[in-house]
Amino acid sequence: MNNEQISIRKKDISPDTFIQGYYMPKNVCDEIWKFYENNNHLTGKGLVGDNKVDLKTKDSTELGIHKDFEYFPMNIYKDFLFKCLEDYIENTYDSLKHINLTLEEGYNIQYYTPGGGFKKWHYERDNKVRAKRVLVFMTYLNDVDNGGTEFKYQKLQIPAEKGLTLIWPTEFTHTHRGIISPDKEKMIVTGWLETCTIENNEVK
Repeated sequence: MNNEQISIRKKDISPDTFIQGYYMPKNVCDEIWKFYENNNHLTGKGLVGDNKVDLKTKDSTELGIHKDFEYFPMNIYKDFLFKCLEDYIENTYDSLKHINLTLEEGYNIQYYTPGGGFKKWHYERDNKVRAKRVLVFMTYLNDVDNGGTEFKYQKLQIPAEKGLTLIWPTEFTHTHRGIISPDKEKMIVTGWLETCTIENNEVK
């Protein structure tokens, strides 16, 4: 599958927020959930700050995906993700056209039990190690009617809808936290799109 063959449906979110939403096929979400379960032996507790576990801040179990992993179903996911990114830049925020963005850090599948989640306000570029992050993406893999994500300064709550993929800036302007469901599990795919340089036609 290539980008020309992929069609995406957008969620109605004001461009003034710099948050955009796109719907991925639900069967892709189901396949990623199965992939997570089949690789459960490779998961670990989610880390925050200086790579430490702090359940009062974030309570999750995560499966890391290497940036070059190209096997099913994550290869299909990446195809859809970059189609969403293409729309985000080409049709909404074209000032980003001069920046080359990659999945340099890789990304994560994150599972939350009822009562789990990223509970405290945070943003994605809060120290020099993360300085190259430009955009963050997140895909909900299941519906959670009392869960989702809250953006502090936009005064916006977005519910968790299966397949919904959000893209937004990593800066403090988009401080956010999870909406914690007391009775439902939740799974997401999330990561960052970072700047890169191009030398001799090769991405570095």
